[in-house]
Amino acid sequence: MLSMALAALDSTIVSTAVPQIVGDLGGFSVFSWLFSGYLLAVTVTLPVYGKLSDTFGRKPVLIGGSILFLVGSVLCAGSWNMGALIAFRVVQGLGGGAIQGTVQTLAADLYPLKERPRIQARLSTVWATSAVAGPALGGLLASYAGWRWIFLINIPIGALALWLVARHLHEPVREKGPRARIDWAGALAVFACGGVLLTALVQGGVAWDWLSAQSIALFGTGVALVGAVVAIERRAAEPIIPGWVWRRPTIAAVNLALGALGLLMVAPTVFVPTYAQAVLGLAPMAAGFVLSVMTLSWPVSAALSQHVYGRIGFRNTAVVGMAAALLILLAFPLLPYPGAAWQPALVMLLLGAALGLFQLPLIIGVQSTVGWAERGTTTASVLFCRQIGQTIGAALFGAVANTVLAGRLGGAGSLDSVAKALEDPASVADPDRLRRAVAAAVDSVYVGAAGAAALALVALLCLAPRRFPVIDQDGERGGERAGEGTGEATPEAAGNSAGSQDAHRHHSPLSQQTD
Repeated sequence: MLSMALAALDSTIVSTAVPQIVGDLGGFSVFSWLFSGYLLAVTVTLPVYGKLSDTFGRKPVLIGGSILFLVGSVLCAGSWNMGALIAFRVVQGLGGGAIQGTVQTLAADLYPLKERPRIQARLSTVWATSAVAGPALGGLLASYAGWRWIFLINIPIGALALWLVARHLHEPVREKGPRARIDWAGALAVFACGGVLLTALVQGGVAWDWLSAQSIALFGTGVALVGAVVAIERRAAEPIIPGWVWRRPTIAAVNLALGALGLLMVAPTVFVPTYAQAVLGLAPMAAGFVLSVMTLSWPVSAALSQHVYGRIGFRNTAVVGMAAALLILLAFPLLPYPGAAWQPALVMLLLGAALGLFQLPLIIGVQSTVGWAERGTTTASVLFCRQIGQTIGAALFGAVANTVLAGRLGGAGSLDSVAKALEDPASVADPDRLRRAVAAAVDSVYVGAAGAAALALVALLCLAPRRFPVIDQDGERGGERAGEGTGEATPEAAGNSAGSQDAHRHHSPLSQQTD
């Protein structure tokens, strides 16, 4: 959990220290890559680390990723210019990708099905709390100790986490089989493809226009690399992204549903603080609290979800959660203008509860449909799709907001102009017009987020089986509930029985779900 906390902190801790960093190192024109570089590295390495953890075990990958993360932190603290800091943030992200995916996989390895909601709820709490606390902690350290301490603080905490993992994490002994072959060509192709496409999405509409030569070149290169990845992975004996993560209906449905979740999460995490400041007139700290109430209800709902999916199944529980989220997202545009702070805060509280019912059952459920030898790849696949959805959402909803602002403000509006207005309210000639424009832009984003919620529902209802084919103690697949495991296995079971049964002969079995 310490490792997870560090990875979450470093995704947000830099945001409030940008003025001090730019003042010391310069490079204002490229400072956004402090965030984008870390995000890109985490995202594109998730599938690679997932496959490596299935091949060599979780512990070596987690230890290697933690060491890489700490090395990146030391290098960041010693950066001499903005280019070096961005490069070292990428090194941090390479380690953060190993931490994020492997910790989630270990939660399924080390705990039986009945105990996973409690553990996953704790992980969700740690992640959410750390991510929300990051900006505040970064601001304090930058103001009173210097921005380099944002990275130096990782050293003692990360070293303690590394020592605990090395000393106390014991994986079951596996029988030695043929020496594993690593698909290095596939890993390089995945890394290059993800890096190019994510760069196009992150920088499009920011560093250059969407229809500019740079944007078209990046997207064209990305599409070509997608073809290269498919060709390489189809020929590989042990592909980094095996085809079965999309051929099996359960995993494919969860991939799409978690991708939609990442997309819709951009609405609250990016636009609610701006709404709270520009429309409600709250200070930055108070605006952060409007969003942070989501972290109160999310883990509680996630922990209680086991009582729901124990009766109606993983898929139906997720459908209930996302259906509620859809209605809540559509309720946001109905809030009165300008309204009171408690109104969007209540929406965030309810949204957190709904999404807690959605995400956790899907992660636990999809992990329970595969054996040890495929669990790392499966977990990395769904987390990768969630990250991709978040990146697409940031680009898509940013464009939507800019379009609405430009229409309301006569072509001169953008998120950047809103940010400058928040820093210097006296510079705005017509504050009420700006507030109404921001409110309309955020309302449009929430309607788009509701569309993403609808896509998640379609993916689950059309692709996912009503009962996930959970592996029982004998390595066989059956229904989710007790008494169904002895019945006829679903067709999806045939695609994975050999690897799962082999893994279960050497590892503690998954318990079946009971009422």
